[in-house]
Amino acid sequence: MENLDENRIEQIVKTRKQAHSFYLKKSKVYQSFVDMEQNTYANGALSKKQKEFIAIGISIVINCESCMEWHIKQAIDDGASESEIIEAIEVGIEMSGGPGAVSARFAMNVLAYYKSKE
Repeated sequence: MENLDENRIEQIVKTRKQAHSFYLKKSKVYQSFVDMEQNTYANGALSKKQKEFIAIGISIVINCESCMEWHIKQAIDDGASESEIIEAIEVGIEMSGGPGAVSARFAMNVLAYYKSKE
């Protein structure tokens, strides 16, 4: 796969794992955030997968590459199809206009990265 963002994606994953381990041991605030995250993404009136789609759209709007990587991977792990993820990305593009189209470029590479790992 020719993905120019592959190293960036892998660095995001590596750094996230390092920071998670570090802060989980040293920060009660971070632990509270992790607890909130787990509660937020638990199945409820909306499924976890549906909530990941919302998060993907928001990630596009705020241009958070780390968020895009995490929520696209979570959606894939929850059984989301490529078409579903693209539609979530499209909602983010629509909600933010031109800047969302720019953010969607990185999201496209994250999706391609994980599809190549299947």
